[in-house]
Amino acid sequence: GSTQMSITSAEGIALAQRFGVSRVVLARELSLAEIRAVRAATDCELEMFVHGALCVSYSGQCFSSEAWGGRSANRGQCAQACRLPYELIVDDQLKPLGDARYLLSPGDLFALHQIPEIVEIGVHALKIEGRYKDADYVALTTAAYRQAVDDAWAGRAPTVTRADELRLEQVYSRGLGPYFVSGTNHQTVVEGRAPRHRGLLMGRVERVNHDSVVLKPAADTAQLKPGDGLVFDAADWRSPEDSEEGGRVYHVTPLRKGLLELSFGNGAINFARIRPGDRVWRTHDPELDKYVRQWTEPAAPVHRQPVTVHATAHEGAPLVLDWQLDEDPSVRVRVISPDPLLKAQKRALDESYLRDQLGRLGSTSYALGNLVLESSGQPFAPSSLLNQLRREATDALAEMQRAPRAMTVDSADAARKRVADCELRIARGEAQGAVTTPQIHLLVRTPEQLEAALDVRPASITLDYLELYGLRPAVERVQDAGINVRVASPRVLKPQEQRIVNFLLRLDCPILVRSAGLLQALKAHDDHPPLHGDFSLNAANVLTAQTFLGMGMERLTPTYDLNAAQVTQLATAMGPQRFEVVAYQHLPVFHTEHCVFCRFLSTGTSYKDCGHPCETHKVALRDHNGREHPVLADVGCRNTVFGAEAQDASPHLDAWRDAGIVHYRLEFVHERGEQVTQVTRLFTQTLRGHLSADELTRRLSQIAPQGVTEGSFFVPAGFMEIPLMG
Repeated sequence: GSTQMSITSAEGIALAQRFGVSRVVLARELSLAEIRAVRAATDCELEMFVHGALCVSYSGQCFSSEAWGGRSANRGQCAQACRLPYELIVDDQLKPLGDARYLLSPGDLFALHQIPEIVEIGVHALKIEGRYKDADYVALTTAAYRQAVDDAWAGRAPTVTRADELRLEQVYSRGLGPYFVSGTNHQTVVEGRAPRHRGLLMGRVERVNHDSVVLKPAADTAQLKPGDGLVFDAADWRSPEDSEEGGRVYHVTPLRKGLLELSFGNGAINFARIRPGDRVWRTHDPELDKYVRQWTEPAAPVHRQPVTVHATAHEGAPLVLDWQLDEDPSVRVRVISPDPLLKAQKRALDESYLRDQLGRLGSTSYALGNLVLESSGQPFAPSSLLNQLRREATDALAEMQRAPRAMTVDSADAARKRVADCELRIARGEAQGAVTTPQIHLLVRTPEQLEAALDVRPASITLDYLELYGLRPAVERVQDAGINVRVASPRVLKPQEQRIVNFLLRLDCPILVRSAGLLQALKAHDDHPPLHGDFSLNAANVLTAQTFLGMGMERLTPTYDLNAAQVTQLATAMGPQRFEVVAYQHLPVFHTEHCVFCRFLSTGTSYKDCGHPCETHKVALRDHNGREHPVLADVGCRNTVFGAEAQDASPHLDAWRDAGIVHYRLEFVHERGEQVTQVTRLFTQTLRGHLSADELTRRLSQIAPQGVTEGSFFVPAGFMEIPLMG
């Protein structure tokens, strides 16, 4: 099970195991204490991240790339919007934060010192993040963690040295730390100075001379040497987006009190752009390049796969070489010379010569085993031809081994049949169930919004409040008004949060389920209330949708990774009356364990000592285009960053109605009660045919504080429908 499944509890694992999963990659936001609790509650194999880049959003719960670029971060197409600069807006006022500009850019995970405890807990596999990293990074991180695991497994004291740690910082680091693995501390995850690799901190500028810089070295850092590459970090007084001064050190002169004078090549540095106090980072270390070559220079593979070659060499005919893996005979290739073999003037092709030429497999993972030669006449094959055919054969073998194999799961045929049935239904234009009058459902997050919702009397009201314990009076208020009510669950459920399950059950009303783990926990109760699945379950295809609906979901909202045409396609395939689409909302672009409120509005480390600024302040993040993205906290202190513009499905309402979709949800974040009323009435008029889609968009753009956008619903030109299993 991938980390994109957002698995944070034993219940989430149990659901995955129902479908054959034997190992899960846990969310990076779990602490060792939480992983220990999960380990005690499941027999499934566990895999966890121990090193590398951290996503600010829970993997599988990020829609920023989809909202702003039409790309799915949940499918590996991350646009890294979390690495952009943002300003903090508190109660509609800009809050100065000094050098902190990258408010959603976390440091890099470094759990090397936690390896003994990880091994003791019983984690089966460690994962090192390495997207877009080079061979040096792979070699150094793998070597360090391999040594740490071997030490822990053998019961030895750790032998990883400070020099090993410094190498890891040098090769790639945005600031290394254990972060979530060691427990909650919202002051450490995001520093905010820079979003990129900085290398190793060497110290700070003590003073600037006419043609040199005096450095005060940092404590416990590496030795600075001529040839090292440095960059001067002036984020304290200059915008971090500006170009930085930097260059290769020519001379290092020791001074009194441990200071170092650094000189550079003529014209390499503009010393006027450097000030005392600037941080100095080493971005390149030539000695490290030499050190890492022991792992990165090409070498013979540890294991070679034996191959059998059958050669057919007839004078006057092309040379044919059939290669086959001994360990897997299904992997076989044939290569043929482009021209017929000529008659040999001296030595004809024989087995000894052929073995010598074909056996030169160098750094490939293959070794020549059996060789069978079938020949006639006096065929001649130059070494250049044999070398060419050998390379073609080994490349083809490697490509075959990389190619995905056919499905062998017992249920594959049944799955294909289900998809085929749905595709046939789409082709015929069939819709399951009778089409009824469109229903509008409102999701509110404040008491003021609730009052407005009660006045317009929608088909249902969903309560998505910060504090669970204020829900019961609100639920009763809606029930007393004779309106259907449901409560929204958190999107993440951790081991210590199981009490939330019991609380939701006691409310005795339908639940909007946002977590697969919570779904599993609720299904364990025979008397659970009606369950509706939300977007965060990531139903993007027929198989997923059928699975959730088959587990007893009354309705399901598809993932926001689908555009409007794909939503129509999926609803038609599944039966539109069981689908609920969100026609108006601020897209939840990030869902993160990192608490913006705690980090920047308090000095606390967690909810225990932060003073709960989320309860008294309205917060937004302003991007480089001036858009202000609202931020809300949930009961678990997790933050959701919402898109500034309201996402409006107006252009697609007609197609959805024609497809038979009847359930339309409108969601509100910071909207006032008056705006809730206006938006609801406009959608009601449009769905009843009294207002055009264009007019709806025009009026919504006047109501929404920062305008509206088509957002993730946008259907690109030349769009082709995705396969229903995609």
